[in-house]
Amino acid sequence: MTLFLTGSPTRFGEPSFTEDNGFLAEVKAALARATGPRRLPRVLLVSAAPDDNAYNESVETGMAECIHRSGIETERIVMLRRENAHKAALLVEEADWVVLCGGHVPTQNKFIHDIHLRSLLNDFKGVVMGCSAGSMNCADRVYSHPELPGEATDPAYRRWLTGLGLTHIQLLPHLDQVRHMKVDGLRLFEDIAFADSWGHKFYALPDGGYVIARNGRSQLRGEAYEVASGQMRQISEENKSYTFMNLIFISPHFPQPYWHFCAAARSNGVNVFGIADTNYDDLPWELRQNLTDYYKVEHMEDYDEMYRAVAWFAHKYGRIDWIESNNEYWLEQDARLRTDFHVTTGITADRVAAIRNKSEMKKYYAKGGIPTARQIKTAEGLHKVKAFALLTGYPIIAKPDGGMGASDTTKINNDTELEAWFDTHAHNYAAFVAEEFITGQLVSYDAIFNAQGEPIFENNCIFLDPIMDIVHHNLDMRYYINKNVPEALAEIGRRTVKAFGITSRFVHLEFFQLDRDREGLGRRGDYVGLEVNMRPPGGYTPDMMNFAHSTDVYQIWADMVAYDERHKPQDEQYFCAYAGRRDNVAYQHSHDEIMQRYANEICMQQRVPQAIADDLGNTAYIVRLQSEDEVKAFFTYATARA
Repeated sequence: MTLFLTGSPTRFGEPSFTEDNGFLAEVKAALARATGPRRLPRVLLVSAAPDDNAYNESVETGMAECIHRSGIETERIVMLRRENAHKAALLVEEADWVVLCGGHVPTQNKFIHDIHLRSLLNDFKGVVMGCSAGSMNCADRVYSHPELPGEATDPAYRRWLTGLGLTHIQLLPHLDQVRHMKVDGLRLFEDIAFADSWGHKFYALPDGGYVIARNGRSQLRGEAYEVASGQMRQISEENKSYTFMNLIFISPHFPQPYWHFCAAARSNGVNVFGIADTNYDDLPWELRQNLTDYYKVEHMEDYDEMYRAVAWFAHKYGRIDWIESNNEYWLEQDARLRTDFHVTTGITADRVAAIRNKSEMKKYYAKGGIPTARQIKTAEGLHKVKAFALLTGYPIIAKPDGGMGASDTTKINNDTELEAWFDTHAHNYAAFVAEEFITGQLVSYDAIFNAQGEPIFENNCIFLDPIMDIVHHNLDMRYYINKNVPEALAEIGRRTVKAFGITSRFVHLEFFQLDRDREGLGRRGDYVGLEVNMRPPGGYTPDMMNFAHSTDVYQIWADMVAYDERHKPQDEQYFCAYAGRRDNVAYQHSHDEIMQRYANEICMQQRVPQAIADDLGNTAYIVRLQSEDEVKAFFTYATARA
């Protein structure tokens, strides 16, 4: 369902739907999705005065003329009123577009309950549009302010009603016309709505502003005001938008570039709340500018503290829509918080093992028909692992089942080394897995997927050396962003995401591209699944994607969160290369020489935080280049050792 909430679909006095703030275009697009190309929409108008036939005929005629003047052709337009209420179920079933007309809120509210419209719309797949009272009655709890003489002073008048439950948004429509209206001598806003807004939020719209809700996301377009706690403040203006969404970002200050995710979400009108273990004043200025609110905990590993922080935001601001860190370290905690607070926009606790534990990943790779290295849990003991090594041949790789990166990963070359490994890990060998050793090019498939499991951005990284060798042998980090994603990699990457059932997420999937034919895995050049990481690639890779693809992946992610679609385009494509040098190594070329030689190509150069220096080196050089030959020459120059 696509839901539109309006005061009026027209500007005051205009004969057709307004094009301001993209309204008419959005309505046409929604109707096209509802009907497809084969037929015209069937329109059902729901009366706000079901027993007033003269009024209904006037509204039906006027709305039909307005729709057709707006360039929308229809198959038919029917008004649902008292005399045909017995056909309500059939009329709703046949409709593509249900329009809840304006009028007296309590009168329409009683009628929609008489015909059980709430249940009739449960599985409705088309377009619903509210006009004035119709928009107000779309809410789960309807604020029905007094509007007729006597209602403001009548103690029996009910200001709170049960609505259709299509939205939690409570509107005050026609702001320009009613801002200074009085009812029974009381000012509608200052004396009535402001007083009723304690503990509630109302949204006041002039005609021309509207709310669009689709795929669980609600966005306000155009001029609008929030009425809460006895005050009114402007939250949006013409040609701007405001997103009804509360996002909690865990550890927004680390890694350092992650403040960009917060800034991008905030630019889409999302309320962004941060939780971390750092004093607010010590957060980067750029991050503080883009947080709606912040909660400091003493220890982020303390789940009770984190739970209380989320509960505090939920109490203060209402329902939490997203909880995210985009960080593998907090993956399980994020999932547990989502589960406990009924946040459905990310991975929940019952599914986290599948994308956290390497042994569980194998089941989903198999489900998708993705070849992977053979594996055994070392918990099965030394003798069974020896038998496994006899089957696959040495070397084999031992690594933590639930670990990150190359930490505690060991290459084992023979039985003697395997026995020594078990002796060293006598206390924790059950927490590891052993895999056959595969040689080939390490590559990644990085992508942002929408709620339908479709990629809205894709990227390919190519690594010159395995991360395990870089960490264990003090090598320089060398990798680059490809100009384009190879078709075969994109196909297996999308298939992997589908097999794991992942949606609405930034992913980083690692593959080996085989350097020789391997029985049971594939031919030279084929891709073999290594590991799934349901978060953005680490370090400065998101920035490198921006440089390579002339775009902004932070904004693309935020567009996925707020709109479930991509608004940020790509421009000219490049290769983007990273060279990470180490402090304890002497190089042929100095820092100054690199900066001088690549002065026109360097996009970023800086010191790497110590926490990630083992993987990325101590000093980072990132350049944008036109060809792979230039990439190879850069690596040779920047990392040549003395």
